[in-house]
Amino acid sequence: MSAYGSDPDLNVQDVTGSGTEVDVATNLLNGNVRISILWTQEILLSADAADQVADALRRAAAQSRSITATPESTE
Repeated sequence: MSAYGSDPDLNVQDVTGSGTEVDVATNLLNGNVRISILWTQEILLSADAADQVADALRRAAAQSRSITATPESTE
């Protein structure tokens, strides 16, 4: 079982049609954010796809902050 939760809203593939994909995931135990390029070491993105990846990274960063946040003092 993986501790990483992938962004379900991200569906980005290489503009060349090679099937290369991007995955952005958050480690649900420690809040680390992972970006993976699947099936190769490089991916070429359109401007719209790059925006989608950036949005996914922002969502992962927010999720990471919520996982690692310290509880507010109630005093």
